[in-house]
Amino acid sequence: MFKIRHSLKTGFSFGLTSGIITTLGLIVGLNAGTHSKLAVVGGILTIAIADAFSDALGIHISQEAEGTYLSKDIWESTFATFLFKFIFASTFIIPLLLFQLSTAVTVNVVWGLSLLSIFSFFIAKERVKSWKVVMEHLIIALLVIVITKNVGDWISKTFG
Repeated sequence: MFKIRHSLKTGFSFGLTSGIITTLGLIVGLNAGTHSKLAVVGGILTIAIADAFSDALGIHISQEAEGTYLSKDIWESTFATFLFKFIFASTFIIPLLLFQLSTAVTVNVVWGLSLLSIFSFFIAKERVKSWKVVMEHLIIALLVIVITKNVGDWISKTFG
């Protein structure tokens, strides 16, 4: 069995988690606020590009500030964070191309929570009780979804 470099594991785990949570929050909030497939697709593309760069720079600066990483490792984490955030955020566009908006939102929530559950299980299985970590991560994701749905509803009522 091979060992994944810490810098790549950092980029993958951060990119996947942030890509799922941020994109689900955006999808649910924009759908509630606009009911516009165009707005949701535009939001996802914005997340996939701008937020991926932002997260990558955040990882980069964080690791530089720690001062415990080699420059090569910092750049690997930076690139991996951007790449994986971009990839995972972009996958949420596919259901929007295949289904009506309301169905696509549901499919995306199931897709995102499934990915997060699987990833959480694999990172937890060797250290602690896996179900506790999976539930912790799902509760946080569901909290984001509920809050952004309510904010989207409020925006629609207030400004719509």
